[in-house]
Amino acid sequence: MATLLLTAVGTVFGGPIGGSIGAIVGRQIDGAIFGGGRRVEGPRLKDLTVQTSSYGSALPLHFGKMRAAGSVIWATELVEHKDTASSGKGRPSVTTYTYTSSFAVAIGSRPIAGIGRIWADGNLLRGAGGDLKVAGKLRVHLGHGDQEADPLIAQAEGITQCPGYRGIAYAVFEDLALADYGNRIPSLTFEILADPTGTSIGAVARAILPDAAVSQLDVGLAGFSIDQGSAGDALAVIAEAVPIACAVSGGTLAIHAAEPTGPASPIALPSPAAANKDGRSTDAKASGWSRKREPLPRVRQCGVRYYDVARDYQPGLQRGIGRSEQGDFQIIELPAALTAADAQVLAGNASRRATRPADTITYRVTEIDPAIAPGTFVSIPIASGLWRVAQWEWQQDGVLLSLTASPSTGAATAPTTAATDPGRINPPTDLVQTPTVLEAFALPWDGTGSGLTSAVFAAASGSGGGWTGAALLADLGGDGGALTSIGSTGRTRARMGRTLTALPSASPNLLDRRSTLDVVLAGLDQQLADADLAQLLQGANRARIGSEIAQFASATPLGEGVWRLGNWLRGRGGTEWAVGSHLADEPFILIDDSLVRLDPALIGDPATTRIVAMGLGDAAAVSVPIEDPGATLRPLSPVHGTAAWRDDGSIALTWVRRARGARAWLNGVDTPLNEEFERWEVTIGDPAAPVLLWQTTTAALVITAGQVAGLPAGAPRYFAIRQIGRNAASVPLRIDFPG
Repeated sequence: MATLLLTAVGTVFGGPIGGSIGAIVGRQIDGAIFGGGRRVEGPRLKDLTVQTSSYGSALPLHFGKMRAAGSVIWATELVEHKDTASSGKGRPSVTTYTYTSSFAVAIGSRPIAGIGRIWADGNLLRGAGGDLKVAGKLRVHLGHGDQEADPLIAQAEGITQCPGYRGIAYAVFEDLALADYGNRIPSLTFEILADPTGTSIGAVARAILPDAAVSQLDVGLAGFSIDQGSAGDALAVIAEAVPIACAVSGGTLAIHAAEPTGPASPIALPSPAAANKDGRSTDAKASGWSRKREPLPRVRQCGVRYYDVARDYQPGLQRGIGRSEQGDFQIIELPAALTAADAQVLAGNASRRATRPADTITYRVTEIDPAIAPGTFVSIPIASGLWRVAQWEWQQDGVLLSLTASPSTGAATAPTTAATDPGRINPPTDLVQTPTVLEAFALPWDGTGSGLTSAVFAAASGSGGGWTGAALLADLGGDGGALTSIGSTGRTRARMGRTLTALPSASPNLLDRRSTLDVVLAGLDQQLADADLAQLLQGANRARIGSEIAQFASATPLGEGVWRLGNWLRGRGGTEWAVGSHLADEPFILIDDSLVRLDPALIGDPATTRIVAMGLGDAAAVSVPIEDPGATLRPLSPVHGTAAWRDDGSIALTWVRRARGARAWLNGVDTPLNEEFERWEVTIGDPAAPVLLWQTTTAALVITAGQVAGLPAGAPRYFAIRQIGRNAASVPLRIDFPG
């Protein structure tokens, strides 16, 4: 029950205080604050409201750490962004439209220390680490009296038309991406760090009544907000949960706790004046005192509604322990951020006060200690216990005091023994934006499509689940460093990383059960899986390791994102030439649907183009070359090469053709050419510096005895056979001279 009493009935003591209190709190503070039919319109607890943009909206005062909406005070029109991307030759292009907006939101009319998390339509827009979850910039103005105008608003409105909003804390969003919010400005709520270490009822009272003497109000709060009403109304709302007593002395308003916060040291009053012999008269003028005990109140239990800090400041309710019989349940709406335990202490204390019958004594003395004022705790000779002076009045025959029974110890702040539970919520995941990890490469033709353009892919990922993708651009290598937009990575992270060991060389014709490879993935939360032989033959667990494509059947986690891979099929897709080329710290990329296929019409020449990515977690753009740019158009090396001496001293060479995109060996059918013509180049020694060179249109060649005899001394003793395609030559097949 609120007990803020500032005046007496009849003559006011301590000087004429009507004007002084009116100046302090905006109205005559007296018993009418809580009685006389006047309705208090102070700050109330409410569900987290949406932001406003109306003229004349009140800006609240925030204390401690709170969550609240704001008021939009400035905004630009939506800005439209058009992006056209193609999925490849022969496929339709897709034009997408996205929108951004710049706007400012007023948060409060009291300086703050900063802003924590921000929610947009209930989802996290800004995490605890200070990272925005969508594209855009954020600037926070703390509301001090010397703050400068925001540069964006000044640029848009002109410096002469742009206020600094001094004394108002506000946030400015610049070019905030709105795609995740239906292309509209979302409803925002802010975690406001007004006083990061918390606040107290005394701190709130001192802020709204700076000229008052505030003491004994050290009840801690995580946060508190005042969004309407006067200072007196704010104190009235607080007093519903924590009783407050007020007095005026020498023109100064004193505010303190109405119940003792620790062991009390009351002032002893003298015996009542004009007491009769039996001391039981109910006439205070005749006996010097009278006592009145009220019946049990209708309220049997109190509860406190509050903002629960453990549930992202969602409203919570804690009940105190009251009487067991029937009666009313009173709810105190306290606009404060609290823990469940602290709220239950307040609810328990409120239940104790509300369910205790009022016990009052009217007590007359002829002299009074100057230290006694309304709110002072006293002891009296006619009754035991602790009594508080509720009000007093000078009369002709003495001073008449109104005393109210009060607990004798600090029970008002005693901890509750009941278990508390704030309840459970499913908070939005707060994952920190991480830098983009990027690789770009071409893959051998898989047989789909025409096979006439390079199949270039980008693999992008981040070290954590907070990575939400990146914009992809192509650096074509021209003058000026201009970048061309080629789409985006999407939000799916590729499973990629780096090798910690070198993959040993092995035969591409056998299942390699001996070799193992340790890799560390870019994301510690990413997983790899085993695959059986049937799954391998269907293409499972294909990975690009360096320049080789291989498949693994076993994946064993070693911890900290490290995996040991084994049971290999090597040299897949015609990459057997790279089996023996591995080193430690090579790129590892799992080939699956997370890869982004790039439009060959946009990336230009893969041999000279660099792929660039820029995500929200990137301090600078990430740029990589396209690895093995000719992999798609390069013919496959021939296989099954033989060299045999003939009776006339010549050497007969034969080999078997393979073709790009022809992944299956078909019985009774020749391997398709998949080139405009069949042409082979045969050299003795390295094709880059051959000793002899031949070209043929069949998969066979005879080296005459004269050519063999004419080889210079020390010439290489092997043949290199390459297929010449329309765009490139294959990696050579090496055939040693016959023994």
